[in-house]
Amino acid sequence: MDQDPKSPVSGHATAAIEHRSFARIGFLGNPSDVYFGRTISFTIGNFWASVKLEPSEHLFIKPHPFHDLVQFSSLDHLLSRLQNEGYYGGVRLVMAICKVFRNYCRDNGIQLHQGNFTISYDTNIPRQTGLSGSSAIVSAALSCLVDFYNVRHLIKVQVRPSLVLNAEKELGIVAGLQDRVAQVYGGLVHMDFSKEHMDKLGHGIYTPMDVSLLPPLHLIYAENPSDSGKVHSRVRQRWLDGDALIISSMAEVGNLAEEGRAALLNKDHSKLVELMNRNFDLRRRMFGDECLGAMNIEMVEVARRIGAASKFTGSGGAVVVFCPDGPSQVKLLEEECRKAGFILEAVKVAPSCLNDSDIESL
Repeated sequence: MDQDPKSPVSGHATAAIEHRSFARIGFLGNPSDVYFGRTISFTIGNFWASVKLEPSEHLFIKPHPFHDLVQFSSLDHLLSRLQNEGYYGGVRLVMAICKVFRNYCRDNGIQLHQGNFTISYDTNIPRQTGLSGSSAIVSAALSCLVDFYNVRHLIKVQVRPSLVLNAEKELGIVAGLQDRVAQVYGGLVHMDFSKEHMDKLGHGIYTPMDVSLLPPLHLIYAENPSDSGKVHSRVRQRWLDGDALIISSMAEVGNLAEEGRAALLNKDHSKLVELMNRNFDLRRRMFGDECLGAMNIEMVEVARRIGAASKFTGSGGAVVVFCPDGPSQVKLLEEECRKAGFILEAVKVAPSCLNDSDIESL
């Protein structure tokens, strides 16, 4: 980013600030992040949300011309739009992180200058694919805010994922820290959310890993995915109620991330196949087919039918696939996805997005 010229009136930056936050794939251990577990996740360069912030006289959150549509050609157009896209765009997400950011700064004695801004967003992350589209907008907006107010050095990297999650909680979005950690850090990250760390520090232990450790991976998703929003519900209550099956299965899911870290470091690809498949099998056992949805299960099965490893990237809507036999197996997968009507893309792993001052604060 170019250095900003200073305003002679206010003494703060006058040029535009822009940040991207990438879609993420939960590679191993999800959804144990909500249950004091461990996960490995990474961001992908295939899809992203971008947020642009420019100084202005009044504070203005720009509605997106497509995602925050309020003008329609007819009543039927409005109905069709709501059916496919729902009621909510991204304006509420930007508003929520502005509120959470301001409150955090006030509560922690961080002084903010009085300048205002105009903020806008864009995203190409497919909706309801379990690729963390909502948190990408929030994460990119937070990056803009910390730079506009010049407080990046005052808000620790480890704390920022919690701010992103708190903004989403404001809106009733049920989620864990995993996605927000992946998007704040970028690249490949191992995360330990054990109760001891969460109680003592208020966050987990997040360890960046070398992205080159990952084997070639693919992403399967559907053009019109079924909603994945209710996936956590009953399992969470059963876990709180002390259900032995859920507690032991979730602990095993978290352990997969530990085994996965060793497998990545040792380039043990046959072990990765086993771990990825086990991760999905445990999720299926806990949540049940009705909760996971027929289309989501079929995406996993399409890959497994040709001998590839597959699991959800998040709570459903997209699947991450590893073809251990290489290009010939990928060709088979392409054909199976074409027949099933699914979209297949090679995963482009995004590098870490931490800058020097972020790394120092670690």
